[in-house]
Amino acid sequence: MTRIPEEDRNIIEQAIYLPMVLTVLNRDLIVINKSPFKLKQPYLKLIEETMKVIQKELKEVKQYMHRNKLKVEQLKRDEAFTMFMFLYKGYEEHHNYFNPRIRNKVQDLLEFYLYRRHLQDWQNEKKEGYS
Repeated sequence: MTRIPEEDRNIIEQAIYLPMVLTVLNRDLIVINKSPFKLKQPYLKLIEETMKVIQKELKEVKQYMHRNKLKVEQLKRDEAFTMFMFLYKGYEEHHNYFNPRIRNKVQDLLEFYLYRRHLQDWQNEKKEGYS
């Protein structure tokens, strides 16, 4: 049983996932730069702007964690699971995450940051325009 409230656990998980999303995007930048795209700049700009948004959110996550005495550390990893240690206001908890679950969550976040957040903004603007 965890002592960590859901909101704080979500923040801790963001501290796990967001750096992974940035790593994927960094690798994608390298691939795009090396590939024979005719027009690379739009793709590069999309990824770079997305990375800026994620970096800003990661900074906010880290500040929140510091203010609230939260820490996360990867302890070990094997083919199937990754174990993390969560420190929450003096309490230590160990949590195992199924690696495919981590991959799926990183993919969901990539989809959100690359296009779903833009769709939400567009839909909100559209609703406001019809009001």
